[in-house]
Amino acid sequence: MQAKPLRQASSIEHVFSSAYWHLSQQDFTIAEIRTKLERKTQQQAWIDSVLSQLIDNGYLKSDADFALRYCDVAISHQIGAGAIKRKLQQRGLSLSIIEPALETVVTQQKVNFYTMASHRLLDKFEHFAHTNKEKVYSHMINKGFSHAEITHALSQHPQQHTLRSKLAVKADSIELSREIIKLFNKGKGATLIKQELKQRLIDVTAFEETLTQLSHTGEIDFYQSCQTQLLKKRYDLTDYKDKSKAYAYLSRKGFARDEINHAMQLDD
Repeated sequence: MQAKPLRQASSIEHVFSSAYWHLSQQDFTIAEIRTKLERKTQQQAWIDSVLSQLIDNGYLKSDADFALRYCDVAISHQIGAGAIKRKLQQRGLSLSIIEPALETVVTQQKVNFYTMASHRLLDKFEHFAHTNKEKVYSHMINKGFSHAEITHALSQHPQQHTLRSKLAVKADSIELSREIIKLFNKGKGATLIKQELKQRLIDVTAFEETLTQLSHTGEIDFYQSCQTQLLKKRYDLTDYKDKSKAYAYLSRKGFARDEINHAMQLDD
């Protein structure tokens, strides 16, 4: 359903009324008010006259004054420089206006964004029991802090040692034997399986013990798997170069030397 078109202003007084109403709700930049007034009238002369008088009478801030006020309020709410610049650019201000305003406020208030980041982090996250490293960084970046500022803030947090990555948190709920079987079924040997589990931050303390149990129950057989992988490639083992390629291939797949030799003897 299309929005009902706005009633068009029939006089410059109506344009003034529209501008006053918007400004009574919140502060707007000149560009934002211009956009709103252009929805009320196509008379650019009326719009220019209204904007000029609003600025002269102090109802509408110049872009420089608006940027100063915005920076002052944002910093008081622990918003970092990145978010301040991003938000003001979205509201139609150029960096040539934003950066001097931000520098002025930072200098006047003696702002240290590293310290601010530390306070912001501690206020938001008393502990990290219900979050992960990626979410923490996402929150802080969204609030305008740089990677260096966030890293510094984390180094100052009393619970920094408890913050874990999303991968590490997920690894806690993974059953070791089930993951070993999954990777075994993909034709991978024990060495490669263990390497991939470590990369996923899964605890492999009981890896060898689990392999032994799975072998006893017949759920995994690396000798058979190694032979199966070798047969898939159709190497000519009577050719020295092909035999070397086969050995290298099976090694990359994570199979042990005796498993590879066994498979090659059977193939011969």
